[in-house]
Amino acid sequence: MKTEYKIFVGVAGFLFAAAALYGFWTHGETGQVEWIGVVALIMSGLLCSMCGGFFWFVARRIDLRPEDREDGEIAEGAGEIGFFSPGSYWPFGIALSASIAALGLVFWMWWLIAAGLILVIFSASSMLFEYYSGTRHTAEH
Repeated sequence: MKTEYKIFVGVAGFLFAAAALYGFWTHGETGQVEWIGVVALIMSGLLCSMCGGFFWFVARRIDLRPEDREDGEIAEGAGEIGFFSPGSYWPFGIALSASIAALGLVFWMWWLIAAGLILVIFSASSMLFEYYSGTRHTAEH
């Protein structure tokens, strides 16, 4: 995780520097700061800082992985990584639900926004619990 947080923090630093340079440059060219670009760069830097902070927080709590050590070998990273879904239709459902909510925002229809958000919650929950359905095993059986 050390590698990841260093990358995200580095990108965040670049974005903050680019925001300052962009604000200075647009002020020099037009006489006023172009705030949309400056705010977008600052928000992007904050998002990268959030990801970098999360990876830094996790990196402090786990042992070093092979890719974080100088003497790490490729063979040390072999083995089971985890479970990956072979295929799911729920991402399409989430995208469709988000599109419905976005259309509600575009046309400012509160009922369509509410319906879209309810569908987003339902489809995201369905994707999350996709592999938790089936028979329940208890101590009595």
